[in-house]
Amino acid sequence: QVHLVESGGGLVQPGGSLRLSCAPSGSIFSLGLMGWFRQAPGKQRDPERDLVASISSGGTPGYAASVRGRFSISMDNAKNTAYLQMDSLKPEDTAVYYCAGSRRRFPSARARMDGKNYEYWGQGTQVTVSS
Repeated sequence: QVHLVESGGGLVQPGGSLRLSCAPSGSIFSLGLMGWFRQAPGKQRDPERDLVASISSGGTPGYAASVRGRFSISMDNAKNTAYLQMDSLKPEDTAVYYCAGSRRRFPSARARMDGKNYEYWGQGTQVTVSS
């Protein structure tokens, strides 16, 4: 079974940067949508609400209000690989970050932000922002 594999997490000081990567573990058809979700410490995982950023294969990005202007998502369509550049990190960004993907394409921004619409998921990578 193909799933996604995240890398790039770690410990960083407030104000610092990290770059997450996400790639499939095996061969899959072209993905129409990729996204990053996160689960903060002590919170239940909620794919419907915890989107950080999404990007369509056409290059249209979407961001949660809390990260807009600080995070940037990109996608390499040929490799079905997504990246999340995280700058100006804050302690409240501390979470497990999950990559997700879908072979489907959604014209609606709301649909692209809903975790229920993603078929492929990674195991998560820990990001800790602390001094």
